[in-house]
Formats: sequence, structure tokens, C-alpha cells
Amino acid sequence: MTIEVLPAFGLPAGGMELAIILLIAVLLFGANKIPKLARSTGQAMGEFQRGREEIEQELEEIKEGPEESDRAVAESESETESERTEE
Repeated sequence: MTIEVLPAFGLPAGGMELAIILLIAVLLFGANKIPKLARSTGQAMGEFQRGREEIEQELEEIKEGPEESDRAVAESESETESERTEE
């Protein structure tokens, strides 16, 4: 019985295929631009993740209902007022 390994998402699984893809990327973009391209891709992924987390947080606030979000606003306002009175 043989087990066949299928590539994930259509990407090649072997080292030789990855080396060929890297060689093609260097030929297309140049060796100087590869780090810049990787950096900008990483920044874009970070922005995407932050946006996703913000949306998840907003959805959680919507699920909690207006009562709890009103309480959180009232608590933050009371903290701000107490800071003002201390000054």
C-alpha cells in the first residue's frame, strides 16, 4: 500500500520545486527587491490581521448587546470624571 502526498493548495511539496520558484522570483524581481517585497507582504498581512481582529471585537460587542456596551461607556465616563475631580 502506497501513500501519496498531495501538495497543499496546489503548491509544490518538494524542495526542488521551491528552489525553481525562488529562482524564477529572483529573475523576475531582482535580488535587491525580494527583501522589500517580503517586507511589504509582511506589513500587509499584519494590517489584514489587525483589521480582522477589530472586526471580531466589534462583532463581540454587538453580540453582548447594548446594555453591556452602555455600561462600558458609563464606566469609562465615570473614570474620566473622577480623574478631572482629582486634578
